[in-house]
Amino acid sequence: MKLEILSGQSHLPYPWMFLLICLLHVFILSADGIYAETPTNDKRNCTYSVTIETSCTKGAETSGHVSLRFGDVKSNVDILVRHLNSKHVRWVDPLEPQVLDDVPRKPFQACVVDQFQVTGPCVESQICYLYLKLSGKDDDDDWRPGFAQVQVLEEPRLSSGFFYFRRYLPRDVWYGSDLCDKEVTPFGVKHTRKVFPNKSSEIL
Repeated sequence: MKLEILSGQSHLPYPWMFLLICLLHVFILSADGIYAETPTNDKRNCTYSVTIETSCTKGAETSGHVSLRFGDVKSNVDILVRHLNSKHVRWVDPLEPQVLDDVPRKPFQACVVDQFQVTGPCVESQICYLYLKLSGKDDDDDWRPGFAQVQVLEEPRLSSGFFYFRRYLPRDVWYGSDLCDKEVTPFGVKHTRKVFPNKSSEIL
């Protein structure tokens, strides 16, 4: 069918014009729908397996509350777990990747490696910072962690390396390592001071 434009008017029959407008309207709505659904892919969650060793030093264990936060560079996601004790899954052997006890028990005992599991927003690059915080009413209940590691079960390549502590943690203060932003200088590797974002992805 030949469409002729003359004096700003179309000779296209009215029913065809109406159908064309309807199809165009449906296409626009479909395009809007695709655009609206796209951001939801960025909000998917991942499962993180957190392994923490408590050192064998006398008095290294704690009954206090331990909080954890970690993240990467690319996604700009700060994952905050305020009650890590409640996420305890099991004890694991510090030398072999085998489960010692699959029954949840009291975490952070001396000379024990604990495994925790949390779910939160997915990181997009390797986890490069991790901080721990000890809190509680008993000032004599100190804690001396040895190492910590976070594994991304859906994306193992994004798992962290080991973060080493090997000292008693100061109370009610975030303490850990940030390997994300570092600069090699003649005096060694210089790490920038970590500034946490005002809004974190908190996991209860």
